[in-house]
Amino acid sequence: MHRVLAETYPEAGCELDFGTPFELLVATVLSAQTTDRRVNAVTPGLFALWPDAASMAGADRTELEEVLRPTGFYRAKAGHLLGLSAALVARHGGEVPARLADLVKLPGVGRKTANVVLGNAFDVPGLTVDTHFARLIRRFEWVDEATAADPVKAEHAVGELFPRRDWTMLSHRLIWHGRRCCHARKPACGACPVSRWCPAYGAGPTDPELAAALVTTQGPA
Repeated sequence: MHRVLAETYPEAGCELDFGTPFELLVATVLSAQTTDRRVNAVTPGLFALWPDAASMAGADRTELEEVLRPTGFYRAKAGHLLGLSAALVARHGGEVPARLADLVKLPGVGRKTANVVLGNAFDVPGLTVDTHFARLIRRFEWVDEATAADPVKAEHAVGELFPRRDWTMLSHRLIWHGRRCCHARKPACGACPVSRWCPAYGAGPTDPELAAALVTTQGPA
């Protein structure tokens, strides 16, 4: 299944725009409860004002909240960004650390965010267990329902199935497939490249034409 997904999505990768580890860390924190597309629309203006941890740590909270407003939950996100920026300055000289143990100690940063940053900014393999990833590993029956519902257990269980070197790209491919084809409410089963191996085949339309109409070319979330 992974081989076929790799052939289906050769361009799979992080859909958040970033130029530095700090920009990726901030963008990933902002991506909670919103779309990558919306985050990508906000971050150019955000980083024009506060391009690094030192400048963002000193940002005016009201001004920062206003810039973040389109991403939703902007007050909480502003608090996370101010806190993590201050922590980066105080603990790491303003640089984003390249260790999971250090990243998860930053305000607003959990394992999912940390693995996104490690895999895409530092080439440190990691599994990003977001809603798409969890849905697909449950439908594929790579793990049981209880494991899929626990991100840490899911991360460890799937990690045992694949070589560590594949973890980051496996995450991208599952997320891309979840966004484009294996949708939460109505998966495009009849147009799915891995349907022949999928225990959940039939959860969505199996007619090729009906299924093809559900496939998107861009990840909406």
